[in-house]
Amino acid sequence: MASGESGSWWSRPCGGREVLRLSVPLVTSMAALTVMTFMDRMFLLWHSEQSVAAVLPAGMLHFSLICFPLGLASYVNTFVAQYHGAGQEHRIGPAAWQGARVGLYCIPLYLLLIPAAPWVFRLAGHGPGLAAEETLFFQVCTFGAGAEIMAAAFSAVFTGIGATPVVMVVDSTAALLNGVLDYGWIFGHFGLPELGIEGAGWATVTALWFRVVAYAALTLLPRYRRKYGLWEDRRFNGPLFGRLLRFGVPNGVQLLIDVAGFTLFLLIVGQLGSENAAATSLAFNVNALAFVPMLGLGLALSTMVGRQLGRNRPDLASRATWTSLWIAGGYMGAMALVYLLLPDVLLMGHALRSRPAEFAQLRATTVVLLRFVAAYCLFDSMNVVFSGALKGAGDTRFIMLVSLLLTPLPLLAAIVGIRYWGGGLLWCWTVMTIWVLTMAFIYAGRFLQGQWRHIRVIEPELLAG
Repeated sequence: MASGESGSWWSRPCGGREVLRLSVPLVTSMAALTVMTFMDRMFLLWHSEQSVAAVLPAGMLHFSLICFPLGLASYVNTFVAQYHGAGQEHRIGPAAWQGARVGLYCIPLYLLLIPAAPWVFRLAGHGPGLAAEETLFFQVCTFGAGAEIMAAAFSAVFTGIGATPVVMVVDSTAALLNGVLDYGWIFGHFGLPELGIEGAGWATVTALWFRVVAYAALTLLPRYRRKYGLWEDRRFNGPLFGRLLRFGVPNGVQLLIDVAGFTLFLLIVGQLGSENAAATSLAFNVNALAFVPMLGLGLALSTMVGRQLGRNRPDLASRATWTSLWIAGGYMGAMALVYLLLPDVLLMGHALRSRPAEFAQLRATTVVLLRFVAAYCLFDSMNVVFSGALKGAGDTRFIMLVSLLLTPLPLLAAIVGIRYWGGGLLWCWTVMTIWVLTMAFIYAGRFLQGQWRHIRVIEPELLAG
């Protein structure tokens, strides 16, 4: 063991202190974005129950369609982390620009999807009023698709080098901007027109482009620009782009399959009626308060694993993973108790300006669904941690194959259960819970097998000795 690598769980390298130092700003950033989404849904519930039922399936469909390029561009983080660990900082800027190009190329493609939106939501079998609001929200969000992809590539620079407070400040500011504009555009305050669900979409688009501008401006600062080659070498790099495709494409495919599967699940639930769709939307909105911040921990872990593998230290990468699992499990376990014991505290904001008689039934259904959330959230923490570690190493093909093989099964089970066995909302949520649990044990098994220890995404000749 190298000097200085002993110590307590807290103080040793890749121990609790180091994991939290890197992850807390990212968790804060994710929490800010989660609160933004939470407030968005709450404002829309105040505006109309139909609006809150529409925003989640429409938003998830939009996100599904950007998942592939987003997963590709965001995988720049692993390249940055491994280059940083190997002491090859001059390669970071070129890697970031290959990812940003993905977003630029996608902008015109997504704008072409706008005319198809009405047909998609009619095909889902939703009622005319719900489908109209889903269509409107989706069409507006399309104008921010390219921005979300570009921001992911630029933010990966700061995440990968460990400058996570920068990400926290930019994303928290964007979340604050979005929240203010949400309130203004949904209800017609601050001199803005009252646009309802359309206003929520424009607030999101504005915040996304703010992130792009903020990150691009930060890359111009001398302490980043010169050391990491962020503007001097922004031309297309064929070999580097090829490596990004090799490891990033499976990451993008996996993200696409998982989110598309989740979106199809929402569309299936939507066939059970507006009330069931609204309760499901509300339960996921509350669950996001626990789950989405954990994505910040998963991103921080991917960075730590990538950095240690760039240094040829898989032992420390493994330690970081187990440390992160303890932290994630403790947090999610506490949140599970809140879901079970204090659900009304989490639903309080949604009830404030809702009609009491209408909200009472919605609340009763949502409380039942939160029991499912409490049951599977610990396994969600396993998914976040072990998949984050595997991605940080470059084991993206395995994760992609698991998604390809596993995701269709619960969707088929939900459809068959509804159509032939008389299953309803609780059947759908039972299937989803089993899905989450199965994925958790598969990722854990893959990590324990250890193949990830020998994978590297950067050029072998650049690895640290």
